[in-house]
Amino acid sequence: MCKIIAIANQKGGVGKTTTTSNLGIGLAKQGKKVLVIDADAQGSLTASLGFTEPDKLEVTLANVMEKVINDEEIEPGYGILTHDEGIDLMPGNIELSGLEVSLVNVMSREVMLRSYVDMVKERYDYILIDCMPSLGMITINAFACADSILIPVQAAYLPVKGLQQLIKTIGKVKRQINPKLEIEGILLTMVDSRTNYARDISSMLKEAYGSRVRIFANAIPISVRAAEISAEGISIYEHDPKGKVASAYDSLTKEVLADGQ
Repeated sequence: MCKIIAIANQKGGVGKTTTTSNLGIGLAKQGKKVLVIDADAQGSLTASLGFTEPDKLEVTLANVMEKVINDEEIEPGYGILTHDEGIDLMPGNIELSGLEVSLVNVMSREVMLRSYVDMVKERYDYILIDCMPSLGMITINAFACADSILIPVQAAYLPVKGLQQLIKTIGKVKRQINPKLEIEGILLTMVDSRTNYARDISSMLKEAYGSRVRIFANAIPISVRAAEISAEGISIYEHDPKGKVASAYDSLTKEVLADGQ
């Protein structure tokens, strides 16, 4: 059974990409077969995994989805890249923004990504989708094929309005397109534990959403070491294995794995 998790927040800069790559590699370290999908036109996940010029790649998610739209055959491994730390990557790049526009006129446009994921999912235990910071057509496609959505939230200010909008959209997709969709949980990122501010935010989040949505026990601390890894093409486990961020992602991985039991 493959579990598909979309990592989403319509605000950028909250740690979506870092969470996708480190959770993916964390799951691979636990012996799981993992595919990460870069569904963001900025290609940040692709670049952070060491493929530094996403726009020069021959095959990306945009090409794969075009093939789905045109009903063309796709070989199972088509376009998939492998990373040294044991995960597979379906890369993304700027071509996704053009695809976003052309999807508007496609029949069953919300389920194009689902058609692709259905073709490859029996090869994996987990598929993680890094969504773009918007609630556009590609993100809706990710929600339409996901089992659950993990929402990284930066602990720097209270993003309640944005979260309400996101949770509302998830509810709408669940009712109209994907009845199995759940919220995996809210993950606090970039937490500076030295400040009361971060503690206040986490208790406000628990108050506002804790009864309806799980808030992960493990928050991801803010760290300069974690900020460096995106330039190096490796995970936090390789870059700073003994650091607090690696330990936090390791604990998050175990929380996610416990759900799958």
